[in-house]
Amino acid sequence: MLIWILGHFFAVCIGISLGLIGGGGSILAVPILVYVLGIGLKTAIAISLVIVGTVSFIGIFPHWRQGNVNFKTAALFAPGAMFGAFLGARIAVLPEITSTLQLTLFIATMFVAAYFMIRSASDLTDLDLELSNQKHQNIPPWLIISIEGLGVGILSGLVGIGGGFLIIPALVLIGNTPIKEAVGTSLVIIALKSITGFIGYLGSISLDINLIISFTLAASLGMLIGANSTQYIEANDMKKVFGYFVILIAIFMLSKSGLVFGSW
Repeated sequence: MLIWILGHFFAVCIGISLGLIGGGGSILAVPILVYVLGIGLKTAIAISLVIVGTVSFIGIFPHWRQGNVNFKTAALFAPGAMFGAFLGARIAVLPEITSTLQLTLFIATMFVAAYFMIRSASDLTDLDLELSNQKHQNIPPWLIISIEGLGVGILSGLVGIGGGFLIIPALVLIGNTPIKEAVGTSLVIIALKSITGFIGYLGSISLDINLIISFTLAASLGMLIGANSTQYIEANDMKKVFGYFVILIAIFMLSKSGLVFGSW
């Protein structure tokens, strides 16, 4: 019972993370499901897609009421991300893709995510923006956004990450989207691609429906808290702190997995 309560307390934290900074939810979800609740990695990845997708969908509405959702930009990014997530999930269920390989990819992604969180979108300098514009000046922005969406989607399907840490900088740099609007818009993209990613896992894993429902409800509560706190809390300061926390979780997972420090 204590483990169940602890797991669902962390689920609330997942929702707060998604609502406040537009990312980090699935990076928390998978370790919690695996190391706290004892669920297999592939199943945990699929469940995290359901949870993060549902919670992101709920979080769209508070951001939309605050005028921080750009559906036109989401419509450019989402199709590639949705297809990529389904493709990534179908690749993930192949026998050649072992849990060890997925775990290695997931931990590597955590370190990358932490870097992007610590060096948040608000830290992007005018030089960053200028270099990005020069690099892509001969390529239509919609094409760049679509390709980025495909890549983020494949990664989501493979390891279950929401990808907000990649989506938000892309929207800011390529789409010239204000940071708060990028956070709200990223939730639309995360919600849509999480659905197709989960569909890609169906038929290949067993699911605990009761756990999915209770975990999602707890995370949804956190989402509402986080999304309604954006007008009072500076999200980018929180994002940096969260980035360092993600590094600690990644190191913990490395030690538990035996990938670096020995066997289980």
